[in-house]
Amino acid sequence: MSETVAVGPMDESATRTPKDRARLRKGIGRRRQRIVLGLTGVVGLLIIWEATARWGFVDARYLPPPTVVAGELVHQFASASFWTALGLTMRTWIIGLAIVTVAGVVLGFVIGLSPFLRRYTTSTIEFLRPIPSVALIPLAVLVFGVRVESALLLIVYACFWQMLIQMLYGVSDVDPVAVDTARTFGLGWFARIRYVVWPSTLPYLMTGLRLSATIALVLAITAELVIGVPGLGTAITLAQNGARVTTVYALTVATGVLGLVINLLMRAAETRILAWHSSVRGEAIV
Repeated sequence: MSETVAVGPMDESATRTPKDRARLRKGIGRRRQRIVLGLTGVVGLLIIWEATARWGFVDARYLPPPTVVAGELVHQFASASFWTALGLTMRTWIIGLAIVTVAGVVLGFVIGLSPFLRRYTTSTIEFLRPIPSVALIPLAVLVFGVRVESALLLIVYACFWQMLIQMLYGVSDVDPVAVDTARTFGLGWFARIRYVVWPSTLPYLMTGLRLSATIALVLAITAELVIGVPGLGTAITLAQNGARVTTVYALTVATGVLGLVINLLMRAAETRILAWHSSVRGEAIV
């Protein structure tokens, strides 16, 4: 009577070669080193800031110590108005980033896959891309007023070119031999896009998305500061008008922390999604 042996899923670590394990350890070591160096820089900056304010190099009324700012930040965290402003800023950021992603991916594929469109849109793209989005603030206020649409106009205009250019680079980087091979094996147009073009453009898409996420947050805060669109930027302006200097610093630090969190999340997502790609394989999150 033969025995049946149940075989469970193979442990991923058992399939790694010594070279893979060494590369993984090296990637983890580099990541830890970056974290330590980053924390050291932040702590050093806080120490210099505290000493500058405490020792009177700058009037504490205009540069409160970070310990005082931290206390005000904790107070803001306990305030419902802070979370309302944060939610409005994040709403603007998410909507703008979603519009940019859809428009950039669709037009990137359409233009990139057509030599005719690629040739006849290059000059137009290169003309419009360098125009700073802040130059559109008067137009945004004139058309939309003090509404979220004004911020979305700035975000979409600035981030769209980042996404579109990355997608065009990604489509042009597709190996023509792979496309011809797929066509030889009878893959249709949609199948070639899915199995050949899309994997090649995905690293460029993630890069454009990561860059656009940071730029979108900057422009959302800028629209709130300059135009008056509701959000964290408006809260900073109100604190400035009320001469609440410590609150201004606390809210500014909050926006910086928000930008850091967004950047870390986007990098983590990029590493997870592109764990198969050679550019990030050695630094895959485990």
